[in-house]
Amino acid sequence: MSPVAPTVRSTRAAAYRVPTAGPEADGTLAWDSTTIVVVRLEAGDVHGLGWTYADAACVPLINDLLAPVIKDLPVSAVPRAWQAMQQRIRNLGRPGLVSCALSAVDVALWDAASRWLEIPVADLLGRCRDQVDVYGSGGFTSYDDDQLVEQVHNWTDGQQLGRIKIKIGESWGSRQTEDVRRVSLVRNAVGGRVELFVDANGGYAVGQARRMADALADLGVTWFEEPVSSDDLAGLATVRSSTMVDIAAGEYGYDLAYFARMAPVVDCLQIDVTRCGGYTEWLRAAAVAAAGGLEVSAHCAPNLSAHAGAAIPNFRHIEWFVDHDRIESELFDGCLDPHGGSVTVPSTGAGHGLTFRAEAAEPYTI
Repeated sequence: MSPVAPTVRSTRAAAYRVPTAGPEADGTLAWDSTTIVVVRLEAGDVHGLGWTYADAACVPLINDLLAPVIKDLPVSAVPRAWQAMQQRIRNLGRPGLVSCALSAVDVALWDAASRWLEIPVADLLGRCRDQVDVYGSGGFTSYDDDQLVEQVHNWTDGQQLGRIKIKIGESWGSRQTEDVRRVSLVRNAVGGRVELFVDANGGYAVGQARRMADALADLGVTWFEEPVSSDDLAGLATVRSSTMVDIAAGEYGYDLAYFARMAPVVDCLQIDVTRCGGYTEWLRAAAVAAAGGLEVSAHCAPNLSAHAGAAIPNFRHIEWFVDHDRIESELFDGCLDPHGGSVTVPSTGAGHGLTFRAEAAEPYTI
């Protein structure tokens, strides 16, 4: 490490569209590919790597708007760079793709800063723990029974995960009987030893969600994610007040004010480090949750989320989402192993420990 922090020389983003293994769907959306926007930053002899799962429209936002305002700033001044980017995007509207672009660059900055200091990102953020719990996530509504059972057995028997989550709310909540049948199928497949979570992706109306919560509780479900739209704060509060099942939401949080509004109406606040504003805003959002006595769960981007989870005291678990796990394992070296239901965040090395495999990503270039 040199005594003076290097300054940012260049920041470039590129987008890659990776096909899914087969058709995938949740209660309110279907897809056949996932787009990842990767940021590579150079500063002296160090580099930084960040990404977000968002549309390719993030690429010009990063290359044309954000990159110029952080050029020549020292990598040690990540909050200063974050503030410069925040001011640059003021008139664009923070929520949505703009925040995703900001997040990817912020992650790359923290990675570069910790590589310069030759310590892990978790230590630069302020490490609280070495291990973070995870849960398997997938169970798409597009799966038939055999596919669904095969996936959950891969989690529980293959990877020895003690927590799993499947999608419900099929066809915008119009197939509640089928939703209950699928949850029952999974419960019978894994027995009572596994914590079972569900995610409706906002597919139900409030009354439907309250009735579903009763049925889910009978099946031993302990986590009911987005039972109604995450924009319906009053609806979330109503469902929460009527059930002992934990109500969770927050993955669509793009700024701090959102998390302040969301925290009072959920039992666990979800935060996505690739959407919320990067590691910088992650720490602030986690503090908002802590002020309300809430734990935080990391939404997706598992290998980036691990360092964020290790850095806050009120952390519950990471969503080890099958699509992102597959993409990150293919496109990056240094991915973590969730076997046993937790991952160990390295206490040696530098940065978040991940290296982009450009040759593997090239076929997916948009």
